[in-house]
Amino acid sequence: MGNTLSRTLLVTGGAGFVGAALIKSLLTEYPDAVIVSLDNYFTGSRESHVDDPRVTYVDGSTVDIARLWVEGGFSSPELVFHMGEYSRIVQSFEDHDLTWDFNLLGTREVVKFTANHRAKLIYAGSSSKFGNDGQDENLNPYAWTKAKNIEYIRNYSNWFGLDYAITYFYNVYGPGQISAGKYATVIGIFERQYLAGEPLTVVSPGTQTRDFTHIDDIVRGLLMVASDGEGDGYLLGAGHEWPLLDVAQMFGADYKLIPALPGERTRGQADITKAASLGWRPERSLDEYIAKFVAANPR
Repeated sequence: MGNTLSRTLLVTGGAGFVGAALIKSLLTEYPDAVIVSLDNYFTGSRESHVDDPRVTYVDGSTVDIARLWVEGGFSSPELVFHMGEYSRIVQSFEDHDLTWDFNLLGTREVVKFTANHRAKLIYAGSSSKFGNDGQDENLNPYAWTKAKNIEYIRNYSNWFGLDYAITYFYNVYGPGQISAGKYATVIGIFERQYLAGEPLTVVSPGTQTRDFTHIDDIVRGLLMVASDGEGDGYLLGAGHEWPLLDVAQMFGADYKLIPALPGERTRGQADITKAASLGWRPERSLDEYIAKFVAANPR
C-alpha cells in the first residue's frame, strides 16, 4: 500500500460501536495518518464504515493479524488501538469458546504484533475486574479472560518490552450502540423498547448499579491516553452509580422486571483519578441524554 503520509494507525474492532466512533475522531486528530481497521464482523457492521480514502477495512481475525498486515502491504503502525474482542458478560457463558479465541488467542497475537512493530498498544480492558474487591473478575468467562489479558500485557512488557496503556470502559452508550439481538446494550435495548411502545425490561432486582459513559467521552479519553498515557489504570466512566430501575424510570415508560442473569455484578462506578491526571473529565451525563431522547421521541 503505497502511502506518503507520515503514520499508520491500527484499530482492531474498527467496525464496532467504539471502534467506529474512534476512527472518526482519529481522522480529525491525525490528519496526516492512514487508518487500518481489522474486524471479523462478529458484532461489527459494514454500515459503520467511514467513507474516507484514508481508512482501509480488513475483514479478518486478530489471530491472523501478522499475516493480514503483510498481505495488505501496510507500513508499521505507530499506534494500535485494540478494541476487537468479545465483550459481553452474560453471553460469554454460552459463547465460551469464542470468548477464549477472541480474547486470549487474538490478543496474544495483537500484543506480539504491536511489540514487533515497536508500536504503542492502547488496550480496552474491562471494568468488570474492579467489582467486589477484584473478585468479580472471576464471575464469568468474559471478565476472567479480560483480567488475564491485563496480566499478560503487563508481563509481556516486562519480559520483552512493550509500550502500552490500558483503559477501562464503563457501560458505553450513545449513537451507534447495538439496540437489538443478544449483544445489545442496556441503553440500546431501552431505547428500542421505548420507541416500540413496549415496557422496558429491567433485570431483577433492578437495584444493581452501573456507571454509564457516553461514547464521545470514551473516545476523547482514548485519544488522551494514546497521546500521554502509560501503563495501567485509566478508568473511563462518568463516576456516577445509576440503579437500573432508576434508569428505566427516566424514560417515563412502563417497565417490567425479568429474571436475574448469570455472572452479573451488583455495582459499578469508575474511579477516574488516573484518567483525570491527563486532563480527562466526563462531559456527558446519562440523565440529560435520556431527557433529550424522550423529548425528541414523545409518545
